[in-house]
Amino acid sequence: MTAVPRDLWRPSSGCDDDCLPAAGEVPTVSVARRVLRLVAALGMLLAGIPVVLLLPVLPTRERQGLLRGWARATARAFGVRLVVKGRLPRRRALLVANHVSWLDVLAVLAVAPTRMVAKREIRSWPVVGLLAAAAGTVFVDRARPLALPRTVGRVADALRAGRSVAVFPEGTTWCAGKDAADCRPGGGFRPATFQAAIDTGSPVVPLRLTYRCAATGSTTTAAAFLGADTLLRSMARVVAARELVVSVTIAGALHPARDADRRLLARAAESAVHLVPTAGAGARGRLRPVPTVTTAVPVPTRLADRELDLAA
Repeated sequence: MTAVPRDLWRPSSGCDDDCLPAAGEVPTVSVARRVLRLVAALGMLLAGIPVVLLLPVLPTRERQGLLRGWARATARAFGVRLVVKGRLPRRRALLVANHVSWLDVLAVLAVAPTRMVAKREIRSWPVVGLLAAAAGTVFVDRARPLALPRTVGRVADALRAGRSVAVFPEGTTWCAGKDAADCRPGGGFRPATFQAAIDTGSPVVPLRLTYRCAATGSTTTAAAFLGADTLLRSMARVVAARELVVSVTIAGALHPARDADRRLLARAAESAVHLVPTAGAGARGRLRPVPTVTTAVPVPTRLADRELDLAA
């Protein structure tokens, strides 16, 4: 782990190669299985092309179902199993999650096929960028901080229109490994997009993403996509890992008051995601959290599948 100076507009983590699994730490599959996974994943990415063409013309429910199905099938093609704990509210919401990997986007879309907030660079990625744009992704230009209010306005417009929006407010990926507090991006959850939830009276739903190796029964950083990492290197670790599981835990919704402080709201959501102490009694009073979702009791996957549609 290395100390990284805080950059207000370009958050960075303290992760380095020491945060990745050591050789032999994560059980692997055969070379033949890795090749099959890569071929399947490439096939799903190519299947994203007709998905891009169909999304704009489909009704809301069918569009969500198609996007959810594509995301789940693509994650499975990479050899990753999805586990969902908890239930999303049926109304529009601002979904906020920790950020570990490029797989996070597939995991969130597989649970909540909704609009995403992503860095502008993703728009130029082959197929994925087209799919993201067709799904209504709000792209953020991190080189232009003065454009941030416009981005927040677009998120608010989507919420007012009844569309849920998902964002990774840490602003960058990090390993999220055990005893890795020093690796967290400086500044924690960025509060800007939380203003959109306050302005529109939308609940904030924290999502906790964790990766574990079912073969060893322990958490793993095999899926982590670090700053010094390359996408190909990260993908190679994922397709090689045996029984990689991503869990999406849906925490209780936070219902901000109209005069809520977005910084306190961001801290409360961060506490729910990382299971750290909350910002204090004052924050709890101003945010008026309502436990409409209980995460302590896992929801069976089949039931969750039926309950995860978001209101259009």
